[in-house]
Amino acid sequence: MQPSLQVLAPDILPRVIEEALQLLRSPGVKVGSPEAIDLLHSSGAQVNLSDGIVQIPEELILNSLETAPHDFYLYNADGDPAVHYSDNEIHFDPGSSGVHILDSESLEHRPSKTDDLIQIIKISEILSEYDAQSTAVICHDVPEEIGDFYRLFLVLLFSKKPIVTGAFSSLTSQIMFDMLQISTETSGEMNQKPRAIFDVCPSPPLNWTDFASQNLIDLARNNIPAQIVSMPLSGAAAPVTLMGSIVQHAAECLSGITIHQLANPGAAIVWGGAPALFNMRDGTTSIGSVETMLMVNGYTQVGKFLDLPTHAYLVATDAKLIDAQAGMESASSAVLGVLSGINMISGAGMLDFLACQSLEKLVIDAEAIANAKRFLQGITLHSDSLALEHFEDFEFPGNFLAHKLTRQLFRGEQYFPSPVIDRGSLRSWKEKGSNDIFIRAKIRVKELLSIYHPPDIPPEIERALYQLVSTLAQKVGMDNLPEITRR
Repeated sequence: MQPSLQVLAPDILPRVIEEALQLLRSPGVKVGSPEAIDLLHSSGAQVNLSDGIVQIPEELILNSLETAPHDFYLYNADGDPAVHYSDNEIHFDPGSSGVHILDSESLEHRPSKTDDLIQIIKISEILSEYDAQSTAVICHDVPEEIGDFYRLFLVLLFSKKPIVTGAFSSLTSQIMFDMLQISTETSGEMNQKPRAIFDVCPSPPLNWTDFASQNLIDLARNNIPAQIVSMPLSGAAAPVTLMGSIVQHAAECLSGITIHQLANPGAAIVWGGAPALFNMRDGTTSIGSVETMLMVNGYTQVGKFLDLPTHAYLVATDAKLIDAQAGMESASSAVLGVLSGINMISGAGMLDFLACQSLEKLVIDAEAIANAKRFLQGITLHSDSLALEHFEDFEFPGNFLAHKLTRQLFRGEQYFPSPVIDRGSLRSWKEKGSNDIFIRAKIRVKELLSIYHPPDIPPEIERALYQLVSTLAQKVGMDNLPEITRR
């Protein structure tokens, strides 16, 4: 008896697709990459070369949906399948590309650096709730020109898990492809057993920039999975109605899939996103609002209707500190994500509209994820009867704690959290220092970092990665990389 949640009636789903197809016929979609425009034009799309507006015929889009795979795997550093984008299989990774880290002592949001990302990677490596790593924060202690592949470099050094990443230019994309190829020399070609998936973001509304549209092509031709992250901003860069934003999301994803599949039919691609509500009162981009969660569930239903792998940004918050608001928004969206059956859920650890990462929130969110997964398991029937077997040989007043079945089944019925979650008595809580969840999370972070062990990487691979990144860093004026100790 596994619970699930759907916010759109079944008859709405084909209407979303129908209206998205109409939008792609007129007004169409803006495409920046000349190669993408050529692909579309040669396949029957109408192109206005003066402004890059492309009107895509329905048949071309539907043909692309036919070739897009319904599932695929990401692999770990050993070449073993680790993440399956399929049906209702659910995975989590930390949020990506934060620009700040929450300082656990001062509680200030400060620019993130190399050591911050390394610590995020280490914690995510140990915690089983995180199925994949991400290039979680910008490292402000290295030049911006090398930032994309430098973050991937750190993940490759400190983790064996699959990776959710992305790039901001075509030049760094190719370097990242080269790094992935170097790292997979012991487990096979990167396009046979892909370890990384790259986020690719259209610019709302209905705009695939030069880089984004070219990135789709490059990923497809390198057989590296692409994850569309459509970001309709409801009320500002998308219609104010949630339904209108879902239709725009569908149009952006359908146009991206078309470009991608024209470049390489059958290449893996994901129906994903990070929609947000434009907060009319404060002028902010609300990630933690209930309306954002409704949009996520709605567009996920559309992706599943098309039998495509899905992705979303959840388990994040608009709060600036780890407080009750952060807990409410992050935990509730974790539950929503598993009930929606989303294949990859990004966003854990993030505060301040996805701008800030927190080590403490990362371990708290792991508990929220574990609770959400337990909720998804639902209520299990262990025998033909619902309860009668527990009352065999029953005698008043009744003590189920002494029953054999209790000893046999309690571990499967109950999830036991880490000490981050307090479920003890008031006296026990006081004896342990009367700590709130933030203090307990700080303690947990230190414990995890103390037990981390780096993965075994063949020396020749480590040297090749260092040499590549060091050489490129020197070209932009950085003589030495920040000190990195793999321990």
